[in-house]
Amino acid sequence: MDTTAEVIWGMFFAAIGLGYVTYSRRQRAAMPLLCGIGLFVFPYFMPNVYVLVLTGAVIMALPYFIKI
Repeated sequence: MDTTAEVIWGMFFAAIGLGYVTYSRRQRAAMPLLCGIGLFVFPYFMPNVYVLVLTGAVIMALPYFIKI
């Protein structure tokens, strides 16, 4: 992570991911768990801030549209 914006967005998505993991453990749902883990990991592999925010928004929306 090169810029301050990437670090801040990465921490934001990791916090949302923690919420997804906590929710999935209580509800025993697989999709929020997978998205939560994805939100923890993906910021390390994004090349710039715009791709980071777009990918994070897509991962955050996945549990709403896909129910497993």
